[in-house]
Amino acid sequence: MSIFRSSNPTLQEKTYQGTILEGIATGEEMTLKGTLNKFGVLLMLMMGSTLFAWTQYYKGSDPMPLLYIGVFGGLALALVMAFKMKWSSFLAPAYAILEGLFVGSVSAIYNYLYPGLPVQAVALTLLVTLLMFLLYRYRIIRVTGRLRTVIVVATGAIALFYLVQWMSFVFSGSALLSSLTSANTPLSIGFSVLVCGLAAFNLLLNFDTIEKGVEMRAPRYMEWYSAFGLLVTVVWLYLELLRLLSKLKN
Repeated sequence: MSIFRSSNPTLQEKTYQGTILEGIATGEEMTLKGTLNKFGVLLMLMMGSTLFAWTQYYKGSDPMPLLYIGVFGGLALALVMAFKMKWSSFLAPAYAILEGLFVGSVSAIYNYLYPGLPVQAVALTLLVTLLMFLLYRYRIIRVTGRLRTVIVVATGAIALFYLVQWMSFVFSGSALLSSLTSANTPLSIGFSVLVCGLAAFNLLLNFDTIEKGVEMRAPRYMEWYSAFGLLVTVVWLYLELLRLLSKLKN
């Protein structure tokens, strides 16, 4: 069903295939309220581990071990959940904790370089998320097939660019592509604005996908998986805003 297409790899049409109507027999259907409640739980868990990583940094600890644990541990759990969505009820909270270690370490480093910047990025992330929710809720922006296609293609292009950038740095040591994402040039700032906008529009697709999952009476465990998918997009938005604000500071 095309209504389930999303550029978020954790929330796509195939996410709900094989789960639709499974909840009807048991009365354990996915609900919007349940999904939002579980998203709140994941957010709180992530904030707790974020604070822990932040505190460790300012106690003089090297942030890189926690950062790597968060990145690779979170990636491993995300891959497992992609194939074992029924395990999301306990894997999603673990993912949120690991993600917090990564976010906390990165935020502490940015705060050391640009005091107060993470607080600004958090405020902007919350504001943008609320704004996109209201735009979706009141159908000011409608998630049409054309809009969905544009966002999916653009997100795929950005992901491919980041992959090529990473590979060129790892295998050749070239920082040529990094100038587009890390420098404080007008082109680099414009690129960051574009990516932040794209992350924000991905939230619309996430909201639409979750709503359709509720309408199709997906089983209750999909609340955890859907909350996890939404968390992925929110963290992406925060990190891109953090990068954009750092460029503007320079």
